[in-house]
Amino acid sequence: MHFTKMHGLGNDYLYVYGEVPADIAALSQRLSDRHFGAGSDGMIYISPSVIADFRMRIFNADGSEAMMCGNGIRCVGKYVYDKGYTDKTHLTIETLSGIKTLDLLIRSGKVKSVTVDMGRTEVADEMSLTLNGKSISGTPVSVGNPHFVIFVYDMDKVDLYGLGPLLEKHDAFPGGVNVEFVQVIDKDHLRMRVWERGSGVTMACGTGACASTAAAVSKGYCRPDDPVSVELDGGTLEITIKSDGTAMMNGPAALIYEGETEI
Repeated sequence: MHFTKMHGLGNDYLYVYGEVPADIAALSQRLSDRHFGAGSDGMIYISPSVIADFRMRIFNADGSEAMMCGNGIRCVGKYVYDKGYTDKTHLTIETLSGIKTLDLLIRSGKVKSVTVDMGRTEVADEMSLTLNGKSISGTPVSVGNPHFVIFVYDMDKVDLYGLGPLLEKHDAFPGGVNVEFVQVIDKDHLRMRVWERGSGVTMACGTGACASTAAAVSKGYCRPDDPVSVELDGGTLEITIKSDGTAMMNGPAALIYEGETEI
């Protein structure tokens, strides 16, 4: 099997053009292993679509299927353009959370960055959860997939590896949830770290950056229609939450290497 390893701000996946095999859960677990496989946050399969230009399906490192991946979809845009599957710079991509639109920025014949219309965000009321006998408050946000955004004063004091897995599988979220810890630097700048459902700590999360900015706008920390720099472990995304709740995401997509493996 031929694959292409790509990343968006360090959020890395193995990309394959073709139909998803029956044993995808085991395959994604094996190839995502950073010691015995190629090493990644999961696998993304790209195929033709009858309702959009292309279709993407996302499988986490634990084998579960994800509904959407903001960093992954930017890499899909780079993949299909750079490899000659399309010459269009405005694309529609079918995902489990609906059709997303991409605008590609081309430099020297290759995709340098991608702007994605992520659709409308839905911010719910803040909720408090009990964790190990202590109360922790956060804001549930949907970006086509579920997020729980927790604002903190000092990111350096966050126990991401301890709290992340407990919150991901908390009874309040029967299907699991992505967990974001966010520090407000100023009205145009957020610092975010993430525990992704099915993958654990990752370098970046595009949907998480959108969810965090939407939550910040709802609380008045940031302003609608203004671009916000969201600083992640792997780099920075520019997120704009429009007045109607639509999230626009701009960020890079990069090739790491091409590879082949026996399956």
